Amino acid sequence: MQFLLIAYDGTDPGAPDRRLKIRGAHFEKIGRLKKSGEFLAGGAILDENGNMIGSMIVYEFSDRKCLDEKLKEEPYITEGVWEKIEIKPFRLAKIE
Repeated sequence: MQFLLIAYDGTDPGAPDRRLKIRGAHFEKIGRLKKSGEFLAGGAILDENGNMIGSMIVYEFSDRKCLDEKLKEEPYITEGVWEKIEIKPFRLAKIE
């Protein structure tokens, strides 16, 4: 089952630095999920000036419970980068 995560960073003055500080650990975690087939697509959400303000990720897990378990280890969550998170069931279009 696929899931779409849309997460927005905090808006406090330290939010951009917090994101950059944790970014390496986040990419490391995402890299492991990609190798296992659980990360399908994703990237940064930008504001009108090109600054990162959040993330969008498409995951593949057997169910929502499995996703929730993996997110307990997500650095952007454990280190307080993402302030608002929305997760919805999703189906990635297969365009040939």
